[in-house]
Amino acid sequence: MSQNRRLTTEEKALKLNLTNDIYGSFAEIGAGQEVAANFFKAGGSSGTIAYTHSAYDMKVSDTFYGDCTRYVCEERLIQMLETEYSNMSTTLHEKQETCRFFAFANTVESLNYHKTNQGQGWIGLKLQLEVGKEPNELVLHVKMHDQSHKRQQEALGILGVNLIYACFFERDNIDEFLEGLTHRLPRDRVEIDMLRVMGPDFEHVDNRIVALNLVKKGLTDATMFDQTGAVLQPHTALYKKDVLLMRGRFRPMTKVHVDVIEEGTKLYLEEEEVDKDNMCILLELTLKDLTADGKISDKDFIDRAELLCSMGYTVMISNYLKHYKMIEYISHITKGRKIGVLLGVYTLQTIFDEKYYATLNGGLLEAFGRGFGHNVKMYVYPALEKGSNEIYDLSKFEVPDHLQGLLDYMMANNKLAAYGSYDKNLLHIQSDTVLAKIKKNEPDWEDDVPESVMKAIKFYNLFGHHKKESIKADESGQLIKAN
Repeated sequence: MSQNRRLTTEEKALKLNLTNDIYGSFAEIGAGQEVAANFFKAGGSSGTIAYTHSAYDMKVSDTFYGDCTRYVCEERLIQMLETEYSNMSTTLHEKQETCRFFAFANTVESLNYHKTNQGQGWIGLKLQLEVGKEPNELVLHVKMHDQSHKRQQEALGILGVNLIYACFFERDNIDEFLEGLTHRLPRDRVEIDMLRVMGPDFEHVDNRIVALNLVKKGLTDATMFDQTGAVLQPHTALYKKDVLLMRGRFRPMTKVHVDVIEEGTKLYLEEEEVDKDNMCILLELTLKDLTADGKISDKDFIDRAELLCSMGYTVMISNYLKHYKMIEYISHITKGRKIGVLLGVYTLQTIFDEKYYATLNGGLLEAFGRGFGHNVKMYVYPALEKGSNEIYDLSKFEVPDHLQGLLDYMMANNKLAAYGSYDKNLLHIQSDTVLAKIKKNEPDWEDDVPESVMKAIKFYNLFGHHKKESIKADESGQLIKAN
């Protein structure tokens, strides 16, 4: 552990205060003004702080930053960062030749008096890492789990100092940065479920890798990004939406995956509660599905992310191995909206396997109550029976006698449905087989994936694909290798 890692919050603030060319402002809404307070307490703050303020009253806030539908949201944070950085740059124009400017802002809802809410908020930093250069921007969303208002304020103060310090002194790699960001803040106090960096000094950073590391390092259990690769905060992106979920490895996306999604979407849209204009098709990768030989390959993850995003899907990364945990997580966000789950019949077997819930006090019944007791419906895609070409679908699905009542309950209460339409000619396709063919350069893998996926794999050499070398003659007649 380096000396920097052992610095206290006060020592970090002091080091920033004593760095002559760092100069900035603080704007904090809600949860007190704990970040700026740490710099004042450390001493020497006159060399770092241009000003601090808090537009606590909503009318004052609107006067400063413009109208906003909500006050604890990313939109308000961005307004704050842009306004404060612009004001400081304009007002202190003469300092631009000698100082690296920063604007820190947060808008946070801490625990209320009755403890009926979730402490959460948005924190951002706009800063120059070199004098005179264009600024960079960092935005994160935080959930605070302390059970007292004071403790949540203290956590916010530590996190703010950590963020500013890490940006200036611990940005060499993502591991060092995230460790610095959460120093002295264990997961049971603070959860960071979204982090985005952008700007001239972070052009080399892929925010999808940042999102992956948030989950991998246990800073959150789930994060997500959209078709463009932009990182999303799950609660904001899925709040009160109808969600159609498919879990898988997608290594690679095959024609059978597409059939599962397309035919399953038709079934889902037939549900009376589903609003087509307020739904999200969500493809989820778990950490387990990203692991090979005990390690997670960033390259392999990006390969899959590129393909899924290019096909127009929103992607979630989670640490929820069990289905009921994933559904329980989403249901807390969607607030009673319809959740559809697309899965294969063999996955349904796992869900009904009592050994799957050995760690739960209430076993299988607890899992079904927590996960499938919500407004959830599972759409079951058929498969070929192992060792034969016979169709194995929901009509042939069997459970032990003592679970038959539970299966009957699920069917009677519209929580299970079979696919009525699907392409039987695709049921033989297995992702592992396709992947092996790609690595061996066997040409018939191309028949098992959508055309857009095939082109992407070939163009970007994804999943171990490599162009075959051919032999041709040059002008002199000498044989040479050519791609």
